[in-house]
Amino acid sequence: QKDDDIEEGDLPEHKRPPAPIDFSKIDPGKPESILKLTKKGKTLMMFVTVSGNPTEKETEEITSLWQGSLFNANYDVQRFIVGSNRAIFMLRDGGYAWEIKDFLINQERCADVTLEGQVYPGKGAEESEKVKNKTKPEKVKKKKEAEKKSNSIKDDNRATKQREDL
Repeated sequence: QKDDDIEEGDLPEHKRPPAPIDFSKIDPGKPESILKLTKKGKTLMMFVTVSGNPTEKETEEITSLWQGSLFNANYDVQRFIVGSNRAIFMLRDGGYAWEIKDFLINQERCADVTLEGQVYPGKGAEESEKVKNKTKPEKVKKKKEAEKKSNSIKDDNRATKQREDL
């Protein structure tokens, strides 16, 4: 072997071979068990919303406390603030994501956690938001807005009108 060869553990995540999945551990009644096993060893991100109307500094402090608690429980989590009440928690091993999600939704100031497209309401969620495991409706809204924009662009495009006149 050459000295330049990179060891398997040092390869970037997308070039590593996937971990073998033990299908005997999958519970057919729980689709989350399949996701846990497929995300094991892979980087995963989850969005966390802080309840109330916090400032960015308050969000920073609250999520810092959550990150510290998770660190003390031996979970390697990085935290990025992405809005006045939103943060991204990045996990090195996605297999632990559902345990971390369970911890976060039990926090008083957690409005919701978004994990793999599912929104899980937290203790801090308003009563109207506590519909269990709803899929994010924002994606549909964004698609509709994008379609409206593309249609209005087509209407405003001179070349298109000339072509139609011909």
